[in-house]
Amino acid sequence: MSSNISTVEQQKITIKNSYGENLVGLLHETGSMGIVILCHGFRATKEHEIIVNLAVALEKKGISAFRFDFAGNGQVLNSEQKLDDAGVIVKPKFRGNVVVLYASKYHDIPTVVNVSGRYNLEGGLEERLGSDFLQRIKKDGFIDVTSKTGQVYFRVTEEGLMDRLNTNMHEASLQIDKGCRVLTVHGSADEVIPVEDAFEFAKLIPNHKLHVIEGSNHGYTAHQAELASVVLPFIEDGLQHVN
Repeated sequence: MSSNISTVEQQKITIKNSYGENLVGLLHETGSMGIVILCHGFRATKEHEIIVNLAVALEKKGISAFRFDFAGNGQVLNSEQKLDDAGVIVKPKFRGNVVVLYASKYHDIPTVVNVSGRYNLEGGLEERLGSDFLQRIKKDGFIDVTSKTGQVYFRVTEEGLMDRLNTNMHEASLQIDKGCRVLTVHGSADEVIPVEDAFEFAKLIPNHKLHVIEGSNHGYTAHQAELASVVLPFIEDGLQHVN
């Protein structure tokens, strides 16, 4: 899929969250009755290939989409701030475990697409932060994740880390309304979040559909078209039921 072709004019929109921070996004307005909110994942932005390609694919189906950046670029936000950011936008939603948390708390969206979301929130921490991350963050209050040249990729605060470790995805999954349709898509060769996390969501979420894309990595590098072909029918079906 190409993300360079767009038949709909994109409108830049800024919305202030309850923390007083500006959320900047791009609206792909088609005039459809429903709108899809595209939420990027960890260390990504609204310009990530997956987000842009899905927005364009939705346009071609005549479905409006809004892609935005969570506040706090360069640092790990706590779940409440992410949920607030999502809550000031609209519905339904895409991408990552924040959409599952939102659906479990607010019960006001009919359709959720969870693309490669993490179920086990303790997973990946040692690889990113080091085996002694708890001791270091208790000592300094934060950990900067840097490149080999010393460039800071992002900062993890003690508050953000403890929030992640204390977030119970098992309980959150069980709290999602039966009327909320949830699709989880995951790559079988995901090198960042194991595909086993997707099966955990499938066990717990009441109204759930699971699709594993064989051979796909975390970024769906060679599987962008297949990702869209799975997601779009699910969204279209959901919008028909709402309308």
